[in-house]
Amino acid sequence: MDEAKSYKWFCDALTPHEAHIHGIATIVFSKQSPYQKIEIIDTNSYGRCLVLDGKMQSSEVDEFIYHEALVHPVMLSHPDPRRVLIVGGGEGATLREVLRYTSVTTVTMVDIDRDVVESCKTYLPQWHQGAFDDPRTVLRYGDARKYLEEMGETYDIIIIDISEPVEAGPAYLLYTREFYQIVTSRLGPEGMISLQAGTTSIADLLNLSAVYQTLRTAFPIVVPYQASMPSFGLPWGFLMASKRIDPRAFGPQEIDRRITERLSCDLRYYDGPMHQGQIILPKPVRIQLEKHERIIEDNQPLFSYN
Repeated sequence: MDEAKSYKWFCDALTPHEAHIHGIATIVFSKQSPYQKIEIIDTNSYGRCLVLDGKMQSSEVDEFIYHEALVHPVMLSHPDPRRVLIVGGGEGATLREVLRYTSVTTVTMVDIDRDVVESCKTYLPQWHQGAFDDPRTVLRYGDARKYLEEMGETYDIIIIDISEPVEAGPAYLLYTREFYQIVTSRLGPEGMISLQAGTTSIADLLNLSAVYQTLRTAFPIVVPYQASMPSFGLPWGFLMASKRIDPRAFGPQEIDRRITERLSCDLRYYDGPMHQGQIILPKPVRIQLEKHERIIEDNQPLFSYN
């Protein structure tokens, strides 16, 4: 108890009524960028952590779960991913995972906040592991929506690795029907996307449900799935969307075969059984996702609790 009293505490507010509290050992870096408050902290439970606008983004102990869950289901479902776009992804860990694929020729990463990327380059080397220096990496700073609207390139995979849609933050217009229509237009015939979409807690399904229904206005196939993220304090939801390919069609043996053939290293979290298991959501979550009718639009955005 005396040790706990000596901490400074970071309170990660999950809802207006629930929070996950972390004891801070050291504040490593803190800066207000033009877009958001950036903090890098050391905690005794989860090691070094990135916090944006007061919300946990990733931790040293379990970031591999989040980034493998975000990247590998969609990359392994696609028949031959070569050109990949990452929207956001400031830590460089999503980039790290994409670059594990020998088929990938180009990864373009577009992040609006240079300060986030530069601070992660300096203070989170275990996240990016030199991925920014890979010759296949193309790093751009700017608004990803504007980039997609103005650039003519098409991609096999688009991975959207952004923070939650906080009202004062930079991300909320990257969750709308209009944005997903732009994304669809920049994908090849077998193009696919993946993104994080908030918690799968049955007490707080608004964000996941609304994003799920909004994606269905732009894609014929939308697959929700989840991963356990201890540092987030709640189970976390992801979504894949596709023009043609249904990731649910691949069994454990096929996913394990593709991992062996396509990847240059072993994975710590994701494999064939995990691919199958993570798409089986609890019954009350599945029911709520289908019942929900909220569509997110530019003039009717959805904001998460902050």
